[in-house]
Amino acid sequence: MDKLDCMRTFAAVAGQSSFTAGARQIGISTKLASKYVARLEAQIGAQLLNRTTRKVTLTDTGKAYLDRCLPLLDQFDELEDVVQQRQHDLAGPIRITAPTGFGSRELVEALQPFQQAHPKVSVELVLSDRHLPILEEGVDLAVRFGALKDSTLVARKLCAMRLVVVASPDYLAAQGEPAGPEALASRNCLLQMTSPQPDAWSFGRGSAQRTVTVGGSFRANSPRAVAHMAAGGLGIARCPYYTAVPFLRDGRLQVLFEKQETDPITLYAVYPPSRHLTARIRALIDHLSGYFGPR
Repeated sequence: MDKLDCMRTFAAVAGQSSFTAGARQIGISTKLASKYVARLEAQIGAQLLNRTTRKVTLTDTGKAYLDRCLPLLDQFDELEDVVQQRQHDLAGPIRITAPTGFGSRELVEALQPFQQAHPKVSVELVLSDRHLPILEEGVDLAVRFGALKDSTLVARKLCAMRLVVVASPDYLAAQGEPAGPEALASRNCLLQMTSPQPDAWSFGRGSAQRTVTVGGSFRANSPRAVAHMAAGGLGIARCPYYTAVPFLRDGRLQVLFEKQETDPITLYAVYPPSRHLTARIRALIDHLSGYFGPR
């Protein structure tokens, strides 16, 4: 049983305040995590964790040990990176989280060439339409749209994405094309609930920006679902451009008010601040920037 494995397990369990969550973070069983921590406590001759049926907490000795343990684990990761960089052969796990719609298609397509180039890197992709807590969930990298709300995290811009208002030709033929954004107040608008203000659509930029209050018979927490419903002729939608592209190409959707679009939303790579970012994660961020930037 390697002492480094014991230290990594202890750090994960302490960070999660749970043997189950800590074990899941590093990809081992709860039973093995408990065994690793018990072995570490036996080696140093001190109790590091207080265990109850509801929660795991650090002892005073455990807090002091964790403070010294984390820099050592960082240094070991950095040492591995030096070797990998010299061999030009990246390896190891990366845990990523992303929105369900974007992650299940666009991000997967971006990850494929990276993994083909680096077959020893293993990727775990966690898709969720809520922002998973990066540190608590043991996430290495999050791909997210919109402004960064957590100032303790670091964000790198990958690209800017248009927000487009779309409708199907069949819907417009039956209901008539709205003369301007203000006309949307009386139309059946399909709402994307992951937006900060799903029923307030902005148009124009800077001092010319204005907001129209909208409503309708369908709402969803997935922008791709909204685009699908618009393509079916139910109403008018506003969604990120990537969700509308397949329907624009085959003519099932068309863009409205193109010259009055609001500011684009930004796609970011988000990661926890650290003294050391592993070579494989740095390489993936560079790859995603190069992949999405020109798009």
